Amino acid sequence: MKKLVFSAFTIIGCLLFVNAQSISDNAIGLRLGDSDGLGAEISYQRALGDNNRLELDLGWRTGDDFDGFKLTGLYQWVWNIDGGFNWYAGAGGGVGSYDFDAPINDSETFFFIAGDIGIEYDFDIPLLLSLDFRPEISFGDFNDDTNFDIALGIRYQF
Repeated sequence: MKKLVFSAFTIIGCLLFVNAQSISDNAIGLRLGDSDGLGAEISYQRALGDNNRLELDLGWRTGDDFDGFKLTGLYQWVWNIDGGFNWYAGAGGGVGSYDFDAPINDSETFFFIAGDIGIEYDFDIPLLLSLDFRPEISFGDFNDDTNFDIALGIRYQF
């Protein structure tokens, strides 16, 4: 028990004294992952401070029998690892909608909460590459489960 308490205080102490790298004011690009069947998302990041930002992602898909969209908003904390490497964690949620055409005509709007953890590299040019893991818990009749999404992000910084 003493080791667990000591480890927890050590980790918290290290996180408090980590120096954050200044992040870009804006970044826009694509987040390429499963996104619960909606594929690639348009992704926008807005800095809220030296090491905090807001990320908004919009995914949609149109098919013969299926239309859908999903909007995600996340608040993220960013910490510098070394040089251009950062890691980040965040939490948020969103809303989505499915519309089925055939064989049944049905539609549903659902809500979800999400977490986010990832690593990114900030190049000397205005390019940001990231790899993240986003677990989501959805609330709705059709989509009422836990989803795990891993994605590659490619963003232009300005």
